Amino acid sequence: MKTTQELKDIATQSRRDIVRMVHAVQSGHPGGSLGCTDFFTALYFSVMDRAPEFSMDGINEDIFFLSNGHISPIFYSTLARAGYFEVKELATFRKLNSRLQGHPATHEHLPGIRVASGSLGQGMSVALGAALSKKLNGDKHFVYSLHGDGELDEGQNWEAIMFAAHHKVDNLISTIDYNGQQIDGPTKEVMGLENLRAKFEAFNWIVMEMNGNDMDEVIAGLAKAKTLAGNGKPVCILMKTIMGKGVDFMEGHHEWHGIAPNDEQLAKALAQLPETLGDY
Repeated sequence: MKTTQELKDIATQSRRDIVRMVHAVQSGHPGGSLGCTDFFTALYFSVMDRAPEFSMDGINEDIFFLSNGHISPIFYSTLARAGYFEVKELATFRKLNSRLQGHPATHEHLPGIRVASGSLGQGMSVALGAALSKKLNGDKHFVYSLHGDGELDEGQNWEAIMFAAHHKVDNLISTIDYNGQQIDGPTKEVMGLENLRAKFEAFNWIVMEMNGNDMDEVIAGLAKAKTLAGNGKPVCILMKTIMGKGVDFMEGHHEWHGIAPNDEQLAKALAQLPETLGDY
């Protein structure tokens, strides 16, 4: 079991990975990746009951689906640092013939990736299907999913949310990255989300909130979600994060949703993110 400090060190290194990967090819999505780093670190290194060797079927282990696939940099960094593939492969991010494409895909057979994602709004349906499969097969493990708040503009989410509650899919724990930003600006200006807690509760989900940029709170929040599951309702975590967390000039700015830092900005970012585990 890793200590909180060890988890923080992993998260710091992953943030270094993110800005270096995106800078190297001048393409990618650093903002949401940086904001969700603590969540990924806690999930993969502390919370999930996962097999050390990747199996596509995910039987008898917890599994995770990334719906907002554009934040692939943090997904790839986490998978590499967790031992699914060699860390040095991060240097191939978004390059021709790389397994680490801009949005995760399955035809490259990258360990840890169970579904192609990037077409927003589809991940809830996929996670729901996997969770139902586990219930039908008597597998007591959990299915986790992550979604962007701006992604909830897509109507397919709400069909799946309604279905999950109606069919009592209570082994599903879905987290919303609630940073209030999307590619075109603040969510309240693009498409107001209004009261998300009230919406999910109206759809008969159990809803909880946590600070996604406090490692202790993320670990405690995910642990609490597991205790709330299994009670006849799916669980939603509204996770408050800051886009660009860890790099001061990126924090809270929607412009960093999908642009890469230049050389000077990379240097500034890395100065704020000390190397803890070794760069790739």
